[in-house]
Amino acid sequence: MRMKLSRLTIVLVALVAAACPYDRLSRAVGIALGGGGGGSSGPNVLLILQQPLTGTAGQILTPAILVGAADTLGRADTGFTGTITMALATNPAGANLTGTRSVAAVRGIASFGDLVISKASSGYVLQATAPRSIATSTAAITILAP
Repeated sequence: MRMKLSRLTIVLVALVAAACPYDRLSRAVGIALGGGGGGSSGPNVLLILQQPLTGTAGQILTPAILVGAADTLGRADTGFTGTITMALATNPAGANLTGTRSVAAVRGIASFGDLVISKASSGYVLQATAPRSIATSTAAITILAP
């Protein structure tokens, strides 16, 4: 009975993996499935490693926003050298995001050290994306008037 149960489990996992996106499956059950850019464990997952919670309109956000790449099991992917792009995902005041918005990762980390949000408001959220990677977003950032 034990042997039949383990074969059944393998078949069920294979069927589920074929029927749904593997990034959701791997996070839900804690297994790594092949493919993507994160070594042998699927696509890279982007993570916000550092970000400011406040800033001033028209001035560089400090500290710099740091975005890291990890595999689907949460292990740092220091071999990731893809280009990470930052954009405004939530823009409550219709501001512009300026500065270097696309940065090539070095040893799996991209530093956005000259980003500027042009208008004061609360609730700005920036989103980091990269090809063949799972995007991530910052926590809300409040931009104060100068």
